[in-house]
Amino acid sequence: MICHIPEGERGPWRVERFEVTEHEARLSGLRAMFQGRGAINSGIYTKLEHAQRGVVMSDSPDEMRDFRYAISRARGHVLVNGLGLGLVVAGMLRKLEVSKLTVIEVDPDIIALVGPHLVDPRLDIVQESAFDYRPPANARYGAVWHDIWDTLCGDNLPDMTRLKRKYGRRTDWQGCWGEEYIRRRNR
Repeated sequence: MICHIPEGERGPWRVERFEVTEHEARLSGLRAMFQGRGAINSGIYTKLEHAQRGVVMSDSPDEMRDFRYAISRARGHVLVNGLGLGLVVAGMLRKLEVSKLTVIEVDPDIIALVGPHLVDPRLDIVQESAFDYRPPANARYGAVWHDIWDTLCGDNLPDMTRLKRKYGRRTDWQGCWGEEYIRRRNR
């Protein structure tokens, strides 16, 4: 999956292409052996970077692993918490089985930077916190995907549990970015 969002800046956010050299890819492979995550191949990738928080997302293969699974589960009305580079959203919108897609994104600068490049009548982007958003009383989702965390950290697990409980009776399936990896690392 390739990111089609053009490079640009808005507020503290920047979308930028970057290159992973052959040497960096080999080092990534060594780190992956010890950390239990995937290695990154050499090539050109895209990152979403915050001026103070640093890189919060990229279209590197390691991050894409969870995205592909979430996309495969998408059908009917789908809810996504977190817009990021729009990779999950774009992948889900390619599926005919997705009848509607609601994205909850707290940051207006991310919406302005990424949202205009995701044009589809089935898409609705709502500016609100994932924790504060209240779905309509009768809303039922075929899938819910939560991706609001900048890093993979055990401190995210309570928030993941909270969001999964919030939608537990409203969806056929839901998942969180990096949850499986975090749980394996915290054993």
